[in-house]
Amino acid sequence: MRRSVVLGAALVVLVVGVAAGAFAAGVVGGAPSSSPTDAPSLAPGPTPTPTPSPTPTPSPTPTPSPTPSPTPTPVLVPAALTGQMVSERAARRHPIAVMIDDLSAARPQSGLQSASIVWHAPAEGGIPRYMAIFQEKLPEDVGPVRSARQYYIAWAAEWKAVYVHAGGSPQALATLAAKGRGQYVYNADEFRYSKYFRRASNRYAPHNLYTNLANLRKLSAAVGAEPGPLEPKWAFAPDIPLEQRPEGGSITVSYPANTITYRYSRKANTYRRSVSGEGSQVDASSEKRVAPKNVIVMLMDFHPLGDGSGKNRQEATFIGTGRAFIFTNGKRVKGTWEKKKITGPTRFFDEDGNPVTLTVGQTFIQVLDLGSTVTYKKGKPPTAPTASPSASPTPMP
Repeated sequence: MRRSVVLGAALVVLVVGVAAGAFAAGVVGGAPSSSPTDAPSLAPGPTPTPTPSPTPTPSPTPTPSPTPSPTPTPVLVPAALTGQMVSERAARRHPIAVMIDDLSAARPQSGLQSASIVWHAPAEGGIPRYMAIFQEKLPEDVGPVRSARQYYIAWAAEWKAVYVHAGGSPQALATLAAKGRGQYVYNADEFRYSKYFRRASNRYAPHNLYTNLANLRKLSAAVGAEPGPLEPKWAFAPDIPLEQRPEGGSITVSYPANTITYRYSRKANTYRRSVSGEGSQVDASSEKRVAPKNVIVMLMDFHPLGDGSGKNRQEATFIGTGRAFIFTNGKRVKGTWEKKKITGPTRFFDEDGNPVTLTVGQTFIQVLDLGSTVTYKKGKPPTAPTASPSASPTPMP
């Protein structure tokens, strides 16, 4: 009995001791104490090294594109024959004068629209003939090429032009033989330089002889003509303003074989050319309407040359002075022409003796025999622009 009591007491003590130990260990409500005294000792692990955030890769700086070298502005100068602004190289080209047929079988001609100056005068049998002078630009095709006459040589001599023709009157050929190496002109006769010409298959001779841009340049070099500065013979000015130009108007001149009519275009400030039997004149090379900026009508004495040929070739009194009508900007100027020597320029003056100023661009010169009729229909005065009504001011509140 006593042993059981002692054993029971010991058990109680043991339980109490365990409880006390538990209390001392800091177990409260079953949760372990945070005290390191009785907790198992754990060696602290190595502090982990934080992974560095990746450094953002900078965007590549774009390589600037190289600055292109500026294109130099071409230097432009006025062409001596037209006053048009062209390159210095074009302005130095040697003028080339080409004799062109005007028989009905030769129409439409090639190259007239591209010429700087075109002379149109009687030749023989009442049929006129053209001489087209090219300088700043050359057409793709020129022709039909015809024969020389003395007075055309005189007009070509004003520029010492390369004179392109196929034969000629005895008088003209004698002049070219004596003065055709640059004294008056550079003689470019097809009879000598045939390789620079061709015969068109769609026309019959003699109205089928042609040349072209490339051959004209080669021919110019072959006869010894070189580029160089040219002195203007006439004064030029830009188009007058549209509101100052008349509306309509026409010029009509007649030769025994045909009649030429020019109709003024106010908008373009040109004279649209028509030929009887052909109607509106269109260049066969450029397929553009022939429409010069200036039209000049000269009156001079023509008479039979009397060379014994029986072909009624003409001679003209081209040195001296005479009546002239100058049409430009839709208006007419009555005046005179004057040429003092064969190599001197043909100049034009108004009734007061002042030099006439032409409009920049192409000039056609119609040369007529004395007593010929020039019919001019004056255009209507320009209509004054209607002023827009003034807006009424909005009253301020």
